[in-house]
Amino acid sequence: MRIALDAMGGDFAPDRIVAGAVEAAASAAGAFEVVLVGDSAILKERFGKQIHGLPIEIVHAEDVIAMGEAPAVALRRKRESSIGIAMELHRSGEVDAVISAGNTGAAMGSALITLGRLKGVTRPAIASLFPSTRGATLVLDVGANIEVAASNLLQFAAMGSVVAEQVFDVTEPMVGLLSIGEEGSKGTEIVVETHRKLLNSGLNFIGNIEGHDILTGAADVIVCDGFTGNIILKFTEGITSFLTEGVKRGLSKSPLAYVGALLMTPVLDEIKRNLDYEEYGGAPLLGINGVVIICHGRASAKAVRNAVFIASRIAEEKLNDHIKVRLDEIHAADLQ
Repeated sequence: MRIALDAMGGDFAPDRIVAGAVEAAASAAGAFEVVLVGDSAILKERFGKQIHGLPIEIVHAEDVIAMGEAPAVALRRKRESSIGIAMELHRSGEVDAVISAGNTGAAMGSALITLGRLKGVTRPAIASLFPSTRGATLVLDVGANIEVAASNLLQFAAMGSVVAEQVFDVTEPMVGLLSIGEEGSKGTEIVVETHRKLLNSGLNFIGNIEGHDILTGAADVIVCDGFTGNIILKFTEGITSFLTEGVKRGLSKSPLAYVGALLMTPVLDEIKRNLDYEEYGGAPLLGINGVVIICHGRASAKAVRNAVFIASRIAEEKLNDHIKVRLDEIHAADLQ
């Protein structure tokens, strides 16, 4: 198995990307090979010694799409970009997955243009893992679609349930619809219509859930539009730094607080670890005819390493084959 990494994409590329690739390749025990796509001269000169002897290959790409560039324009002008070359490698079967911490819009656009959508998928969705008291909850969409139809949300629910089953070994995952109230009549017209569709979908739909349910583990899969999901994602990312700063302020107030914090260190470390998005690596772009993982622009080496492991697991499980079957099932149910 071969996993392509957009080595030039991200706020701290290529340093953190390569560091994550090295960590993944070194601990993979030959399970897969990592392909770094980017400026070969830079990659060889700066990281040649680090990657020597590891299952890591470098594939040259002339251009880089910057984080602030307009995706559509950049993809037309920079046809030899690192993300574009990585997607081409995937389409040709030379790699089994693509990971990028670069321009999210460019990664999504390149995936759509180069790989296309799975049959039956009208819109792809970005699925992100959120911490919960029961382990983790998959939320989608978290940014690919600002506006959605009920049929889109139904597909998101189907794809998310397959990920929970096949990748995270959840039996009959509980699916919840994010709304402003538990009653099926609550929410926008689209949410109300989606609720009706999900009741007849054959999925393990538990009904509407509210924002406070996300971290309680009330559902294994939570469905929402990308606008709402992205706000939740960014808010959750800020919780870790908020709690960390709060602890620091508390420590400075008294010696007793400092002693108490020392005793609580294992608990605090566990809380921080559970809230740390780096533990989950990256977010799968579901509905694409391939395996694409979107990482945070500030992704650390740890996050990149974990994204490689997630990508390899998704490819190994042939996730898209299972998604196709599930989509056919809910489509048939929706027509009844």
